[in-house]
This record gives sequence, C-alpha cells and structure tokens, in this order.
Amino acid sequence: MNDLSVCLVDDHKLFREGMKLLLGRLPFIREVREASGGQEFLDSLSAAVPDVVFMDIEMPGMSGIETTRLALEKAPHLHVIALSMYGEEEYYTKMIGAGVKGFLLKNSSIREVEDAIVNVVEGKNYFSQEVVTSLVQGLTRKKKSGGKGDLSEREAEVLIHICKGYSNKEIADTLFLSKRTVDKHRENILLKTGAKNTAGLVMYAIQSGIIEL
Repeated sequence: MNDLSVCLVDDHKLFREGMKLLLGRLPFIREVREASGGQEFLDSLSAAVPDVVFMDIEMPGMSGIETTRLALEKAPHLHVIALSMYGEEEYYTKMIGAGVKGFLLKNSSIREVEDAIVNVVEGKNYFSQEVVTSLVQGLTRKKKSGGKGDLSEREAEVLIHICKGYSNKEIADTLFLSKRTVDKHRENILLKTGAKNTAGLVMYAIQSGIIEL
C-alpha cells in the first residue's frame, strides 16, 4: 500500500494546506493533490485518477454529494472519504448513499485519518466512532417508530460494524463479545433482514432508513 496518490477536494484553502501537512506525515503517501471545488476535481480525472479522495460535503456550486456521484461514474474504483465539520445524519447518510467508503469529521486525529485510508484502500469501509454511534441510534429510532425490521439494539450495532467491513472476530473484539455471540447475531440479522450476504445487509441498512437517498 505504498506510493498512494491522494486528492483533497475542499473550498477552504487553509484547511487544504493543513490537511496536506497532516497527510505528509504518512510514509505511504506519494503525493497530495488538491481541488477547490467539485467541477475542478471532475475535470482533473481525465488526466489522472487518485487512489483516495477526501471530499468536503458542503461546497459552493457543486456539492460533495453530487461530485461524488459523478466522480464514481467516471472512476468506479475511486475511494472517497467524506469530510465534514459536523456529524449530522442528514449529511453523511446522503454521502454514503452517493458511494463514499468512509466518513471523517474535520477535527479527526492523524490516527483516524490513517486508519480511514488503510481501510478504504483494503476494500473496507471506515466511519468515525461518532458516525457509528449516530447510525446505530438512527436504526433503533426507525425500529421504535415502526420502521422496517425488528433488530435489537445490539444487532443494530453489529450491523453497523458489518457495514464498516469488520470481520466477526473484529466485531467481537470491538464490542467485547465472544466471536460465537457475534456469529449468532449475524445469523439472526440475516434471518430478520432476508439478506444473503454483506451487500444485502448494506442494502437493508439503506432501505431501513439509515441512509436516505
């Protein structure tokens, strides 16, 4: 995972400069490019496609949501990580729906930034803990208000970690459960949702109202 190319898409120059300094500390990053807006970034894809993109959500002109959708149409294998000052559900659910692989708050630590890059490049998803907590609360609210499915709060928590790309062993370690317990939760989630695989579980999370397209 060496020599990665990263692009920052954000309309705030000071933030881009600070983020470039942060990313420059990571040994596996070869270059950090930048774009001040969505259209500028989309135009740059004809010349070169970066490995990872950090995408601001709220930008003048073209939003990060629309930019992400259009970018993934041009480059389906692009790894997009959404950035925001706020952890509001309205923002990140739409970005996840647009196809981002991760979500970070702009005040995230260098460790979180590094973890996010590593996870998305390895084909996993990465959401900061604040986002995971809110997604769990969103799913349980849907349940209490008559939303689809009848997942328990623990099953909802396991589902969110499955959507992040965690293995059952990693979920067990994170939630301080035995792997056998997580295996059982996963079986129950599959039965309750009717999903056949992880992709089906992600679709359930979307359809149940966690992600509002």
